[in-house]
Amino acid sequence: MVFDTTRFKTPGQLLEWLLSERGWTKRTLAVVLDMDEQKINRFSSDKQPMTAEFAILLEEVFGVEASIFLALQCTYDLAKARIVAQPDPKRATRAQLHHGLPLSDMIKRGWINAKDVRDPRVEEELVRFFGTNRVEDIEVLPHSAKKTEVSAPASPTQIAWLYRVRKIAEEMLVARYSSDVLLSALPKLKALLISPEGARKVPRILSEAGVRYLIVETLPGAKIDGVCFWLNERSPVIAMTMRFDRLDNFWFVLRHEIEHVLQGHGKDKVMLDSDLAADAAAETDIAEEERIANEAAADFCVPKKMMDAFVARKAPFFHDRDILAFAKMINVHPGLIAGQIRHRTGNYARFQNYLSKVRTSVLPNAVVDGWGSVYPVEQ
Repeated sequence: MVFDTTRFKTPGQLLEWLLSERGWTKRTLAVVLDMDEQKINRFSSDKQPMTAEFAILLEEVFGVEASIFLALQCTYDLAKARIVAQPDPKRATRAQLHHGLPLSDMIKRGWINAKDVRDPRVEEELVRFFGTNRVEDIEVLPHSAKKTEVSAPASPTQIAWLYRVRKIAEEMLVARYSSDVLLSALPKLKALLISPEGARKVPRILSEAGVRYLIVETLPGAKIDGVCFWLNERSPVIAMTMRFDRLDNFWFVLRHEIEHVLQGHGKDKVMLDSDLAADAAAETDIAEEERIANEAAADFCVPKKMMDAFVARKAPFFHDRDILAFAKMINVHPGLIAGQIRHRTGNYARFQNYLSKVRTSVLPNAVVDGWGSVYPVEQ
């Protein structure tokens, strides 16, 4: 049967029209279907929702597809639900927050004070964490007016990490920043490359140069290695995650961020460095600031000219005795030589025995948030 279904708002209205078209009463339909007449009355008056079983019976009798009855029932149910529903404009906001932010991890790390993600205090705590007046103004939301200027697009997880870093850095006390003092500190840092234990002196040396240096454990999926930004014109901040506990990675990331500071990078936008190893392997696809910092970091760990000469002499066979002799000659740990070879050859399964851990040496002397430790920031 062909007819305009838009004339009907409910399946009961359609059923009443079909009965009138045939000149049938509800009793007649009850007889045809061998069904109680009262049940027919409930369906036709929409007091009983249309069921798939009854819609199929009507399809057999009237030649109207069962899906039409069920579609009308669905539309009718939705219309009734909208009348009684209580609109909550904050639902979409909550959905975006729960989808974008690693709330469970932020709670575990002690960044927000709540028992779990269902705790009613979560939204209030997020407002405090992000320093806003309303939930709607939290930066990770699409309609928030405030947006952190970063060197590359940042995920909500990375933004949350940055806020934690900034909050801790604001409470740190260091000497007045001096680029001259930081430059003069480079030879002191260079002298520490000989052993993993030397890394423990890094926080003090940077503090004396006026750099706020801290270590904040990364969040799952953030892939952050480090960051450089300035609280003001005289307050540079370097934060690292140490997500790779390797001597070569530690010194490369550290020197990379120091170069950002020396170059004045990070004053206008946050220099957020994630997957630095991948960036260093694709030099042609990165920003100029990152290329400069990468070159400084690599040359600091192992002078480029000397590394080039070593590779030219020994490639493609790099023996342990050669690595150890070269490291001794330039007075660095062999792990730095191994790291450079791994990077240049793209073979990261080699020389793992040289990649000493440094985290346990650095953390006790640094401002740290993570690995079970919660830095006590002012609420």
